[in-house]
Amino acid sequence: MYTLSNKLRLLSIVLMVVGAVGLVAGFLKAPSTIDDVKEIMAAHDAHGGGHGEATTDAHAAPSHGETEAHGDDAHGGDAHYEHVLHQLQNKPWAALYVAAFFFFMISLGVLAFYAIQYAAQSGWSPVLFRVMEAITAYMVPGGIIMFVILALSGFHINHLFVWADPEVVAHDKLIQGKSGWLNGTGLVIRAAIYLAGWLAYRHFAVKFSRKQDEATDDTWYKKSFKFSAAFLVFFIYTESMMSWDWIMSFDPHWFSTLFGWYVFAGLFVSGITTIALITIYLKSKGYLEFVNDSHIHDLAKFMFGISVFWTYLWFSQFMLIWYSNIPEEVTYFITRIDDYNITFFGMLVMNFIFPLLLLINSDFKRINWLVIAAGIVILCGHYVDVFNMIMPATVGKSWFIGLPEISAVLLFLGLFIFVVFTALTKAPLLAKRNPYIEESKHFHY
Repeated sequence: MYTLSNKLRLLSIVLMVVGAVGLVAGFLKAPSTIDDVKEIMAAHDAHGGGHGEATTDAHAAPSHGETEAHGDDAHGGDAHYEHVLHQLQNKPWAALYVAAFFFFMISLGVLAFYAIQYAAQSGWSPVLFRVMEAITAYMVPGGIIMFVILALSGFHINHLFVWADPEVVAHDKLIQGKSGWLNGTGLVIRAAIYLAGWLAYRHFAVKFSRKQDEATDDTWYKKSFKFSAAFLVFFIYTESMMSWDWIMSFDPHWFSTLFGWYVFAGLFVSGITTIALITIYLKSKGYLEFVNDSHIHDLAKFMFGISVFWTYLWFSQFMLIWYSNIPEEVTYFITRIDDYNITFFGMLVMNFIFPLLLLINSDFKRINWLVIAAGIVILCGHYVDVFNMIMPATVGKSWFIGLPEISAVLLFLGLFIFVVFTALTKAPLLAKRNPYIEESKHFHY
């Protein structure tokens, strides 16, 4: 049995406290009136301006400033200052949303990977099942947090979703045409369906896994196999719809038919990477003695392969839109290249070039510190990817990595560590009665 060390427990609590305090400070520092915005912009101009601060050209963001809701004077007067006010008020909300979604998508990616192992009757991976089950434990608090944030955003408690603003919708024919789908009630109902299905599978899959430990035959394993195969059908539909609702709708004038797969590739590789990092950590502490270099090698192969798959999807989406140069489509990328140049191209280096160079060699996949280095860069890269998908439509040019962004990551990192490693203490680290467990223990690539 795994025992959570006092140091790790204390670290997780400190991260949560520091993150929560910093995030609250970020909300309190956000301007509350147009006069506050004018003071911020005047102070910024007095210091000569700098990249990423709240600038006077912040109306260039597509989220609010390019809609007709602000009238003919959208580039001047109080309407412009109100737009910048919304952007700066969005900043801590968007930082919270990015971090909440990023850590939730890790656990969701692991859940999908876990279901695939059962449905494929995989023989190499059962020794890793308890690590996967522990990571998916985060889906419960993470899912509740995401649901609350979505409900607050969908009913216009903040300004994250432009389609939730009645004033904007009243002057935007395109959003009006999508209002049958893009509305607060629909968003909340669909989110409840997604989360209920995912959490139900997680609950019963873990329950069956525990019962299989005490069983005298393979009844519970067979139930897990059937349940996992059915769940994957549900998952592939709901994951795509989730990506439309929770991310793509930040830019309601834009859409991509590849977007669901693109988001899936990001959450899938992030989940597999997290399995590898936690497994290596546990082995360094003397646990998981039945996990060998070949298991790490296979996890690293998935990290490499899905990184290439993610890059293929990113390039396919980007190339077709950029080459066709249709204004309502290409503006999505122009905004990110012009205003988020560093993060836009930086994530390509982290998510493709770095893992390509580090993990393409088969021998390197067995070297723990190289896998850890690649894994950290991949996770950071996919956080930046989520950042790039959400921030341009919510914060526009008023972005910079500041207190809310850092604090939100610390808060959810602390919560993730606490939940996952606490879950590891709930059951033996070996699923001993899995019918493929001996094959898995003796797996050699």
